[in-house]
Amino acid sequence: MSFKFKVSYLIIPVITVLVATIGSFITAIGMVWYNGLNFPAFVPSGSFIGLVWTVIFVLSTISALLFYNKPDKSSSFMVIALLFFNNAFLNILWSSLFFGKHLIGLALIEIIILNLVNLIMIIMLWKKHLISALLLLPYFIWVCVATYLNYSFWLLN
Repeated sequence: MSFKFKVSYLIIPVITVLVATIGSFITAIGMVWYNGLNFPAFVPSGSFIGLVWTVIFVLSTISALLFYNKPDKSSSFMVIALLFFNNAFLNILWSSLFFGKHLIGLALIEIIILNLVNLIMIIMLWKKHLISALLLLPYFIWVCVATYLNYSFWLLN
């Protein structure tokens, strides 16, 4: 088995690091505002949230690499690739709406859309890219938790 370097092995992780870095930067800017909010009964610690996001970004990167580099490109390849890119955009947009602009209600609508994009991506990957789909399940579950938290913050604030 030989290894052949592909540019996607560099580009996909770089995109992931950019998304994580931009989201983290926006979140850090909004922490003073966030800490002044009324908190729901259940909110994980910041260190736990950071750990979860680190794992999710690693799993998502592996998922994207496996999907993108599979030799068999189905007719849905471009749709799924666009869903991955839209997912990255929506991830940053949520941080911007919630932590950057303090628009909790609009962030709630946006995170529901992010959930739908994740679910559609998992469903589309399931048949021909099962491992890629399975690697995205923790992300989907975590965004469901984040949606609950966003909703709770919206109700309390």
